Amino acid sequence: MRALRRDDGSILPLVLLGAFLGLTLVIVAIGATSLYLERKRLLSLADGAALAGAEAFDLAEVVPGGEWRAPTLESADVALAVEDHLAVVPHQLEGLELVSAGTADGRTAQVVLAADWRPPVVGVVLPEALRIEVTTTARSVLVAP
Repeated sequence: MRALRRDDGSILPLVLLGAFLGLTLVIVAIGATSLYLERKRLLSLADGAALAGAEAFDLAEVVPGGEWRAPTLESADVALAVEDHLAVVPHQLEGLELVSAGTADGRTAQVVLAADWRPPVVGVVLPEALRIEVTTTARSVLVAP
C-alpha cells in the first residue's frame, strides 16, 4: 500500500507534455501570423495591380466640354496594365502568378493573384507549403467636367 502512495517521478511526464503542447501552440501561432502577413502582402500587390488595370482606358474617350461619356475598359488592356504593374513593382512573394486579369462590365477591373507560402517553422503540425490566392477589384471614377 505504501508503494502505491509514492508519487516520485510522476511530474516529469506532465512537464514534458505541457512543454510539447506549449511549443506546438507557439509554432502554430507563428505559422498563422506568417500566413496572415503573406496574404496581406499579396492582397496589397493585387490592389495596386487592380488599380493600374482600372486606369487602363483611353483618355481620348473623355472629352472635356463635350457630351460626357464614361470610359470603358477592355480585358486585354486591363491584363496588359496589370502585367506591366507586376513587372515594375518589387515584391518578395514566392511563386507569384497572375491567375486572371480583366473586366466583366467594362467599368471594373478584376485581378486574381496567387503565390506560395512556406511556414517559417516546418514540422508535423504545419504543411510544407500552401498556395494562397486573392481576388480584388477596382473601379476608376471620373467626374464629369
